[in-house]
Amino acid sequence: MSSPTTTRPASDAARVAQAAREVVEAHDPLSVPREELFGALYDAGLAWVHHPEGLGGLGLSRGLQPVVDQIVTDAGGERMFAVNPIGYGMGAPTVVEYGQDRDQVGAWLRPMATGEEIWCQLFSEPGAGSDVAGLATSAVRDGDEWVVNGQKVWTTLAHVARWGMLVARTDPEQPKHRGLTYFVIDMTQPGVDVRPLRQMTGQAEFNEVHLHDARVLDAHRLGEVGAGWKVAITTLMNERTAIGGVTGRRGSGVIGEALGLWRAHPDRHTPVLRDRLAALWTRAETHRLTLARARRTASAGQPGPEGSVSKLVGAELNQDVYEFCMDLLGPDALLYDDWTMDRGRVHTDPNSTVQQRFLRSRANTIEGGTSEVMRNILGERVLGLPGEPRSDSDRPWKEVPRG
Repeated sequence: MSSPTTTRPASDAARVAQAAREVVEAHDPLSVPREELFGALYDAGLAWVHHPEGLGGLGLSRGLQPVVDQIVTDAGGERMFAVNPIGYGMGAPTVVEYGQDRDQVGAWLRPMATGEEIWCQLFSEPGAGSDVAGLATSAVRDGDEWVVNGQKVWTTLAHVARWGMLVARTDPEQPKHRGLTYFVIDMTQPGVDVRPLRQMTGQAEFNEVHLHDARVLDAHRLGEVGAGWKVAITTLMNERTAIGGVTGRRGSGVIGEALGLWRAHPDRHTPVLRDRLAALWTRAETHRLTLARARRTASAGQPGPEGSVSKLVGAELNQDVYEFCMDLLGPDALLYDDWTMDRGRVHTDPNSTVQQRFLRSRANTIEGGTSEVMRNILGERVLGLPGEPRSDSDRPWKEVPRG
């Protein structure tokens, strides 16, 4: 369902900017509900400008989306990604690319854009984390439906999600990458049991999900039966690009937080901390410029393996910046405001403390693919290095030993 995009002419940039300004003028982010603003952006084709018209887009370059985001945030609004990160960043491109019915895709996209329906990603399992293709959750055809049984884990936002992107095994006779099928499952139906996994931040943002005879309409299948790995790659590539960070202004983002903290505590400045901050600022600026260049290069199509660069670098940079912040705070770094379970907040919550963000950053090098997996992807798919030996690529999944 995706439409081809072209390079970015100045007239398109001006058109997008003008449309975004008109939306925020008519729907002031500081005075209207978030859903109203985001709905107006969707209707104007500004939710995902690279989507086809009528599906939240204008059929333009992906590289124009930051124009919209900047105008909205400058007016006091939020980024859609912060409200519904998995739906906005990973679900949308997947359903547009592989959805069977345009009306169904549209019915998913608008509440996804407004944040009224949160999405989650049902990939990882207790026995298949980094090796997603080795998953064991099964889906068996029953007329116009599929019956799903299995367990997923580390499912972000499953506790508030309306829809889940599910990869399940539909043919155990095939090798692990060829026996998978991709579905969109209703998370509120009987047979879907969501259990929280409490984190050291005090929140329970991740969950384990048990599926017992849960049903999925075949009309909610994305892609062909048995081609789920191909669809999953679309989700994963978009996930890594989204997690890698947003191209902002110089000195913005996490390094901006470190700079603000530095200015607020002049009594704690030391030459060593000053040198660390300068080095972090240089890394952050290099990452920002590299990400901007990569996004312009990839703006005409789906993200490729290069998105793993931004994910890898951004994750490790986040951790190092927050370690610096904690060192700068000194004994105050040990103070936390609340250890109660607050399952309503997500890790992008602007009201979280530096201490909470430091703890949350420990997950950055695990979620969306570990740093080790990212380095393998970059080595094999970008640098062309030999892949790791794999003994199970051509064996039927049911014959592969599992722990």
